[in-house]
Amino acid sequence: MANLFSPLTIKNIELKNRIAISPMCEYSSEDGFANEWHLVHLGSIAVGGAALVITEATAVSPEGRITFADLGIYHDDHIPKLKQIIDFAHAQGTIMGIQLGHAGRKASHVQPWLGGKQIPSDQQNGWKTVAPSAVAFTEGEEVPIELDKAGIEKIKADFKSAAGRALIAGFKVIELHGAHGYLLHQFMSPVSNKRTDEYGGSFENRIRLTLEVVDAVQEVWPKENPLFIRISATDWTEGGWTADESVALAKILKDKGIDLIDVSTGGNVANAKIPLKPGYQVEFADKVKKESGILTGAVGLITTAQQADEIIREGEADIVSMAREILRDPRFPLRAAHELGHEIKWPVQYERAKWPNANK
Repeated sequence: MANLFSPLTIKNIELKNRIAISPMCEYSSEDGFANEWHLVHLGSIAVGGAALVITEATAVSPEGRITFADLGIYHDDHIPKLKQIIDFAHAQGTIMGIQLGHAGRKASHVQPWLGGKQIPSDQQNGWKTVAPSAVAFTEGEEVPIELDKAGIEKIKADFKSAAGRALIAGFKVIELHGAHGYLLHQFMSPVSNKRTDEYGGSFENRIRLTLEVVDAVQEVWPKENPLFIRISATDWTEGGWTADESVALAKILKDKGIDLIDVSTGGNVANAKIPLKPGYQVEFADKVKKESGILTGAVGLITTAQQADEIIREGEADIVSMAREILRDPRFPLRAAHELGHEIKWPVQYERAKWPNANK
């Protein structure tokens, strides 16, 4: 059996293979609501053979959206359409997860295809952003509001409420977004966190909000349901968040009941020099896995069946999370199985299109 197509049990779910679909923002919502685009987009991926599909970063509050067109789960009315998507995906044998996030100082932007710039708070579709400290992400952007204790309590409550809605909707996995320069990452990194209270300064203080969000979510998310978190393992910047800190955090999260860490990098420093190459982030998933003992997911320019299979075969990660390659080819898992000589179940509607002699 190809390593990529070996099953993996995590608590009460069994992943039929090691291919997960990373969250990919679609910027196609109105007031956070999923719509027909999301049904077709996620549904198309679900029939392609991946074991796990995780929604795009789904905002826990309106002010937590990256853009005004982000998906959200901050209203009970968001649940029905999400449930329709989940029910379809589960009927295809694919497990649906949701990534819960808050953009912090990287909120209030226009869609990338319109330039991606931040919208000033006094303009239509803009709002005041919040952050651990009054430090803008890039020069020229509005300085965010430094969160006070009441604001921090609201963040935790919003994550908790969103997790409760995710459970009602039928998601099987929650992934907390602690990467890419969004709010939890902003608190973790000394580049963006200049606080002098119990939420800033030391490593223990900078990870405090992340741990408290985990606690809040666990109050409503069943213990038997998998709980993941995505982190950026390094800021790629001197004086920023480091890979060793990621390992230290992973050990704590493992003890708290986190099941898997989705290991990415970067996003918190606008001009960081990142050495892009195929699989450039896999070494960090490997490091976190080996040094903490927690399950990890590998991401970052993974585009071929052989590359993905090697990551699992070499024990560098437990799942491979793919994004852009899936946009190019939503049926990648079906093709990968063929290339690796492994038989995989196809949707019955597509059986007549299967490659002949798949195992030869």
